[in-house]
Amino acid sequence: MERMATKLLLATSNPSKLDEYRVLLSGVNVTLVTPPEQGLEGQPEETGETFEENALLKARYYAQASGLLSLADDSGLEVDALGGEPGVHSARYAGEGATDADRVLLLLSRLKGVPAERRTARFQCVVALAWPEGATETFHGSCEGQIAGEPRGNSGFGYDPVFCVPELGKSFAELEPDVKNQRSHRAEAARKAAERLRIVVDTAKAPA
Repeated sequence: MERMATKLLLATSNPSKLDEYRVLLSGVNVTLVTPPEQGLEGQPEETGETFEENALLKARYYAQASGLLSLADDSGLEVDALGGEPGVHSARYAGEGATDADRVLLLLSRLKGVPAERRTARFQCVVALAWPEGATETFHGSCEGQIAGEPRGNSGFGYDPVFCVPELGKSFAELEPDVKNQRSHRAEAARKAAERLRIVVDTAKAPA
């Protein structure tokens, strides 16, 4: 008899991110649900100073609120010429209410005059799993690249239009979804989380 899929709460309201995770976790016997689908309206304040702290904060919050195994991530862009900015503040870089386009424009304005060879950057991602009983695990992924002089492409979200992978000669927003899901920081972290989830689902047992 086929084992019933485990419910996994994905701590996001971003439809693009949800679509990515549906692909990235497609090989795991889980049913993805979102906070609104579980009647959860609030969300935790991201007060952590690292991607790991914020991912854990969100995963723990939703695991306790829902009673379900929960997955959260925190990710961001680190630009070397800006001392690692925007980092953990990537989503709030241009202030509350700003759009992805606003954040990209601010980033480009702060890199004005910086030559291509000094526009090195990386996307970082930490995926956290949290169980209602209190156990947690984290998984890290990163992707090295370079900031373009202007936005390129119409796919993806966030800083994807200006984050270029030199060996591919394209921005994340120009990549086909299947290519991005092989190369991205989120894909790397999610693959590691998926390997762990397969074991968890097969044994139906939370870590001690």
